[in-house]
Amino acid sequence: MKRPPLLLLPGTLCDERLWAHQVNHLADISEPQVVPVGTDASLGALAERILQTAPPSFALAGLSFGGILAFEILRQAPERVTHLALLDTNARADTEAGSQAKHEQLALASSVGLEPLLREKLMPLYLAPGNLHDQTLVQTIVDMAVSNGIDVFRNQVEAVIHRPDSLAGLGSIRCPTLVLCGQQDVLCPPERHEEIAAQIPGATLRIVENCGHMSTLEQPQVVSSAMRQWLS
Repeated sequence: MKRPPLLLLPGTLCDERLWAHQVNHLADISEPQVVPVGTDASLGALAERILQTAPPSFALAGLSFGGILAFEILRQAPERVTHLALLDTNARADTEAGSQAKHEQLALASSVGLEPLLREKLMPLYLAPGNLHDQTLVQTIVDMAVSNGIDVFRNQVEAVIHRPDSLAGLGSIRCPTLVLCGQQDVLCPPERHEEIAAQIPGATLRIVENCGHMSTLEQPQVVSSAMRQWLS
């Protein structure tokens, strides 16, 4: 039996390392493919680029920025998405304060580099307090950011601050949907995911304990198990 394609969309300044556990542990029931998400400065252009090379139909999972991009892919080609997983993300349009904070982060990264931005400003927002002392985890997140570079960060900041509000369209989603986040996610807190799950017919909501914004890295086994149930 042919395994169905599974497109995995990383978050801001992340790459295939974000999904490493899921790629390894879901390959027996799917064909996972991690898709680059920093090539364009608009969600529309990113979604178009992905759909041009994607299989005719596929399961789709996105974390944070990847989840926001998943909403755009659904707007453009809902008939091609067989399953949807939204992890640590936000269906609302950006706020003025949120846009300003992202511009300030971009300016700081342009001035001092991505590593200081990650270590000094973003890591407490990314990880649950109990995971901040995991140096391997922290280094993985820093390494992903440095590998992506400032141009990718600039594209992603521009794309995300101009995102449309996706809440109104959630009721039209008809595929099996998993909505998951860390209990300690301060960037996209549980109430945002409760809001999303309440709007999508039949959605499964999963709140993961001892986990912040980087759920696939902080609690990889729990996330992979939830995704296996979703795909099955």
